Amino acid sequence: MTVGPCYSLRIIVAMGGLLLIAACGPKTRWDHTPRDQHIVRSDETLFTIAWRYGEDPRDLARWNNLGDGTLIYPGQVIRLTPPAGGRRSSSTSTSKPAGKRPLPPVPTQAAPPWGWPATGKVMVEFGDRPGSGTGILVDGSIGQPIKAAATGSVVYAGSGLIGYGELIILKHNDTYLSAYGHNASLLVKEGQAIKKGQRIATMGEGPGGKPRLHFEIRRNGKPVNPRQYLPAR
Repeated sequence: MTVGPCYSLRIIVAMGGLLLIAACGPKTRWDHTPRDQHIVRSDETLFTIAWRYGEDPRDLARWNNLGDGTLIYPGQVIRLTPPAGGRRSSSTSTSKPAGKRPLPPVPTQAAPPWGWPATGKVMVEFGDRPGSGTGILVDGSIGQPIKAAATGSVVYAGSGLIGYGELIILKHNDTYLSAYGHNASLLVKEGQAIKKGQRIATMGEGPGGKPRLHFEIRRNGKPVNPRQYLPAR
């Protein structure tokens, strides 16, 4: 993920964007939104908002009474923290809130079988720089096929997340998402069902102008090391 100069946005800024907004762009009324809230902008989805803040889309939908989360609109205020007595999906605590029954655990679905999204050497490992530390950077060549690492559906395809370039986010189940950034072209659309190994994009330029794929896996909205899930090679 590039952390250099600012880019024009169609949708939103990257994760941690509250700091980037102040440092990289003119102050607007969005800058004064409380840290536990987000004001929906044009073309945003619940998945891109959750991605930005490292939250689970199911949590945001539940905390804001959004049903399946599809009916959000520009100007809508989205809370980013649990209400009283609420919790995050990744929490396994069953401690009893004062005067209430213990909350049941939120089901966590098993990880799908994963495959590598691209051939090439891993040039930057999870947690390393350059990049955000939220994924890995896979070396390659311009136009090289990018493939779905697991079966799922497209929940985002666009260029609105700063630092990712042309980005695809796949939902594999209610627990796992994967992302593919720095693409030269996107070959799928939002809502499309995808099979493991299906070609979804072509490789573009990543950090430093080099052909690279930024690949992430997220569990309950939180980035995890893809090496834990990808087959050895």
